[in-house]
Order: sequence, then structure tokens, then C-alpha cells
Amino acid sequence: MLKDARVLVTGGAGFIGSNLIKRLLSEGAIVNTTYHRKHPVILDSGIKYIPCDLTRAEDCQRAVEGMDYVFMCAANTSGAAVMAKTPLVHVTSNIVMNTLMLEASYLAGVKKFLWLSSTTGYPPSGDRLVKEEEMFDGNPYETYLAVGMMKRSTEMLCRMYSEHLKEPMTTVVLRPTNIYGPYDDFEFETSHVLPALIRKVVERHDPIEVWGTGNDVRDLLYVDDLIDAMFLAVDKVETYYPINVGLGKGYSVKEVLGIILEVDGYDAKIEFNSSKPSMIPIRLIDTTRAEALGFKAKTGLREGIEKTIQWYKEKK
Repeated sequence: MLKDARVLVTGGAGFIGSNLIKRLLSEGAIVNTTYHRKHPVILDSGIKYIPCDLTRAEDCQRAVEGMDYVFMCAANTSGAAVMAKTPLVHVTSNIVMNTLMLEASYLAGVKKFLWLSSTTGYPPSGDRLVKEEEMFDGNPYETYLAVGMMKRSTEMLCRMYSEHLKEPMTTVVLRPTNIYGPYDDFEFETSHVLPALIRKVVERHDPIEVWGTGNDVRDLLYVDDLIDAMFLAVDKVETYYPINVGLGKGYSVKEVLGIILEVDGYDAKIEFNSSKPSMIPIRLIDTTRAEALGFKAKTGLREGIEKTIQWYKEKK
């Protein structure tokens, strides 16, 4: 479907954007990508690189000109520590970028606009599999309230563009779980739990400090599987129809660390630091809607961790 299509990837220097660009090139798409503070890591003569600030309307308009599809991967993201200290860090810049990019894409006649929402917007659901229609049933977890509300606000904009304009623009909304893989953020101040643990194991920390109790449960999805879901959704979805995307199975942080240690052949003392910020204690999603579209994650957690460790060691 995307062969010879004119595709814009925003956030092309980031984790998901970098992996997406590689796949789009292999599919024969005509790829433009934006970058801002970070420089792109995927360098190819077939890519048009556009330096711009997506909080400026004129930059958004320049980026989307002539595009068929927009994959909105640009975002201000961080880990538990930053969110605990400055919960508003995810709000203003992301809402401004998302709003301006949606408007610019609509005015430029873009066919489809894919936006990555998040499972952080869901209200607490315990160990139950949460379904897409539950997003607005209550407030998100308090620790995720700011980012969760930001995600909800942008979803409402996506719904407006898809359903409530005389000439609608299809907005494709995915709600992925925790994504990991090559080009992830491994900086301790800003990374999520899995890349942080991989770095500590590869660097042979002893003891290995784990934030929280280690009992938090996560659904962890390898980045290649997310991109499969993105392509599938762009192909099949024609209106606002949010879709949970994940592995479909939860693992505790203790279990994840155990797999990393085993894969890398390291035996170390582990210290759990409950004074450090952790986030949602458990979040499991119902993936029935994604499976109905034909999506099923291909990469198991152990295989994905093996690939990520190998990439991280080669990159160091």
C-alpha cells in the first residue's frame, strides 16, 4: 500500500520514528522526516530531512506539503523520574504539536494521519484486560494523570477530524503498551524500565537497583511488531477507531530482569528501592480489536530482549 506513497514521519530522530523510517524505505515509500533537537540516526539518500519545530504552525505546514500519509511519531517523552518531578512536561508541548500537525495535515489534504496514543489514558483496571471503550470511564492513574489527559485530549481531536467535519480526514489511532527495541532511550534520567535494566545488566552493575518493588506488571511489545500494527491499521482503518496494541501478556519487572540476566549470562545482587518512583502497578490490555484486523505480535519477550541487547552492545 505504501510503495511510492509520499509519507511524512515526524520525530524521525526518535526511537519509533527511526525504526519506522527503515521499514518504510524497505517498502518503497517516498520518505520525508522531521527532526528538531536530535539529529537523525537513519541516514539515507532516499530520505528528505526537514529540520523544524512542530510547535510552530508554519513549520508544520511546510512539513506536510504534498504528503499522502503522516505518521505522527514526534512527542515529548520521559521516564518515571521526570514525570514524578515535572508532571506537566508532557502536556503543553505535545498538545500544541498534535493540534498544529492535525490542522496542517487536514488543510494539506493528507489521506490518513496516524497518531500514537497510549494505554496511560485508561482508568485503573486492576488485573483485568482493559478494552478500548473504557478510556473515558474515569480518571487515569494519579501518577499518569497529566500524560493520560493529554492523550485523551488529542484523541478527541482525532475523532473530530475523522467524524465531525464535512470533509473528514481519516485519523488512525493506536494505543500501544510499553515499546522497546533498537534505538530506544537508554539514558537513566529519561528511559523506561526495560532499557534501563538492560543498560545496568550490560554495564555489570552490582548490585542492580530496581525502582519500586519489582512487582509492577507490564505488557511489553517489540518495536517491529508495533510497526506491523501501524502498517496494518493505515491499510484497514477508515475512521477514528482506537486500537490497543500489545504482546497480549504481562510480565512483572522481576520477571523481565530475570530474562535479561539470563540472556546476558550475568548473576548479580538485586536491590529493590521502593523510595524511587514507579508508575502503574499493573496494566493489561484486551487486544481483540487488533487481532480482528489481523494483528498478532510475532516477537516473544525473550527474543525481543536478545535482539535489543545485541543492538545495544553493537551501538556502544
